[in-house]
Amino acid sequence: MDWRSRRISAEEAAGKIRSGQRIFVTGNCSTPQKFIQALRDRHQELWSVELVQLLDLGVGDYITADMCDHIRINSLFISGKVRKAVNDGMADFTPVFLHEIPLLFRTGRLVLDVAVIHVSPPDEHGYCSYGVEVGVTKTAAESAGMVIAEVNPNVPRTLGDSFIHISQIDHFIEVDYPLLEVHPEPPSPVQDEIARYIAELIPDGATLQTGIGGIPDAVLRRLTNHKNLGIHTELFSDGVMEMIECGVITNKAKNIHNGKVISGFVLGTQKLYDYIDDNPIFEFHPTEYVNDPFVIAQNDRMVSINSALEVDLTGQVCADSIGTKFYSGVGGQVDFVRGASRSKGGKSFIALPSTAKNDTISRIVPMLKPGASVTTSRNDVRYVATEYGVADLYGRSISERAVALINIAHPKFRDELMAFAREQNYISKVFAFGD
Repeated sequence: MDWRSRRISAEEAAGKIRSGQRIFVTGNCSTPQKFIQALRDRHQELWSVELVQLLDLGVGDYITADMCDHIRINSLFISGKVRKAVNDGMADFTPVFLHEIPLLFRTGRLVLDVAVIHVSPPDEHGYCSYGVEVGVTKTAAESAGMVIAEVNPNVPRTLGDSFIHISQIDHFIEVDYPLLEVHPEPPSPVQDEIARYIAELIPDGATLQTGIGGIPDAVLRRLTNHKNLGIHTELFSDGVMEMIECGVITNKAKNIHNGKVISGFVLGTQKLYDYIDDNPIFEFHPTEYVNDPFVIAQNDRMVSINSALEVDLTGQVCADSIGTKFYSGVGGQVDFVRGASRSKGGKSFIALPSTAKNDTISRIVPMLKPGASVTTSRNDVRYVATEYGVADLYGRSISERAVALINIAHPKFRDELMAFAREQNYISKVFAFGD
């Protein structure tokens, strides 16, 4: 099949979009930038086009007051580029567990008229790789009525369940531009101290869920003396590459996919994209598999590390809103918390600095802000880590939880947290702090 006969320009591809359609656009570092630009340029010709997306790292200037009636975002995970638009009512947000997002497409709960994807050039057998974003994109492409692909020689050929045949693509846009990059920043001293506490509880042979950011990167740097670590994670960044190179990550102790790094997508630098290109140690799979708690739990000693905005004294975790203001989304936090908790010898960590805004606000709080989301329930939480230590909440009473969490709060807030706990009868009024 000659795919080149179906080549069109980005402008012609944008011209295929009709008013009232729902369009999935692949995101993360794989955002199809030429198509997005062309669609933005003809927005006044369209009405009520819904753009379904997750993390948007590309051009975000189509989210403006004069465009939202023409092209309206429905975000399944809020990025910084759409946060204000969502909270100002110019974009929509659909809360959903990451592993269930593909089911919205496959079952027709969110019918996709068009999927716009970003792939590598086809190989000799006619297969294109989804490259750095397989997780949600593969199922979206398989569920949509029409598939438009930007074909880019800079997209790495990643392996696993990560391919689409040219016969499944209706239109091709040939492009040649570098993928978006996310550069790691050095962890702060607070993040490094949190990582030190977590690393001490990670055994040799553990399989890790690693995200992106200062704390996950700092944890990896703290594991250089560990042996035979593995990776099963929704995403990873450059730190995993470095740990493979130094021989710490071997994946040899994994129960499933032994010897392989399993992931749905990457957020990293060009160096990482070059490293994963046609590299058989990496297998990329759709999110409904990678983030399935029952799949995750099949690896013994599974360790998940996730972040939070605040944790209350009963152990409730808010990671996706600040009061009534939407901030991000649940992502894969609950998927991996539950998977790690079911794993033999597994551990799940919620990691956060003890304060925000230059130590003026405690992130261990008496109760979550009014309207805040409970991302992970108090029934699911196992370990909570700050720079002051780790609170083990599993099987603990409310009284024990409150004391443990107060002990890892910033010292300047401990007295008021204790006063609240006593007032609510979480802790006996005759309890002496330190008992």
